[in-house]
Amino acid sequence: MTLAIRTVGIRKSFGAHEVLKGIDLDVNYGEVLCILGPSGSGKSTLLRCINHLEVPDGGYAWVDGQIIGYALKDGALHELPVKRLRAQQSQLGMVFQHFNLFAHRTVLGNVIEGPMVVRGLSREEATARAMDLLDMVGMAEKAQAFPAQLSGGQKQRVAIARALAMAPRVMLFDEPTSALDPELVGEVLEVMKRLAAAGTTMIVVTHEIGFAREVADRVVVMIDGEIREAGPAAEVLSAPADPRVRAFLGRVLA
Repeated sequence: MTLAIRTVGIRKSFGAHEVLKGIDLDVNYGEVLCILGPSGSGKSTLLRCINHLEVPDGGYAWVDGQIIGYALKDGALHELPVKRLRAQQSQLGMVFQHFNLFAHRTVLGNVIEGPMVVRGLSREEATARAMDLLDMVGMAEKAQAFPAQLSGGQKQRVAIARALAMAPRVMLFDEPTSALDPELVGEVLEVMKRLAAAGTTMIVVTHEIGFAREVADRVVVMIDGEIREAGPAAEVLSAPADPRVRAFLGRVLA
């Protein structure tokens, strides 16, 4: 398998609180990796460091053969200009907890914005691609609606279509169902299952243990800024070796 993402010794602190304590992680193309762990364990911060929305205090993320956010020159890392960083970030589709849709744009307008502005697609090309993606996530009929007219589950499906419209190499999901009412969770997870079945490379921070068990190739469990367990989903979720992981899973599966 071909390596898509590698993190090397990523550290991140906010004030005196060390959130990430040297994270090493590899993800291959075509793989679905789910990151589990209690709140405050550093899961979302790791995801944001991978796409350089948070700048690590130490270590780096290697994405599709390049260190994101930096160029290596004379044995030292130098920050990239914003334009080159944005080009790197466009290889990573990001779906947030709270959708982050543009309230003043229609569903279609949200999805075509990035491909037109960043990728340089014509409106016709961007619209055709957007409608295909909206159809895939079951939102084509809402193309002319505004975000305020949508349910939370519908907004998140549009957010997934918007991320996919940039043709990213890897999709990052930051607890995509945590802000949804329970009855809306299933519709979003179903879209994600279809993406996984199609071979989309995905890193998913989630509390949905059932989803991880069904869809993930591998599971990572983070506690207090460290990876405490990593391995095949069935193995980690059924028979974790680390006592703190056993305690965490015991609570969430109870």
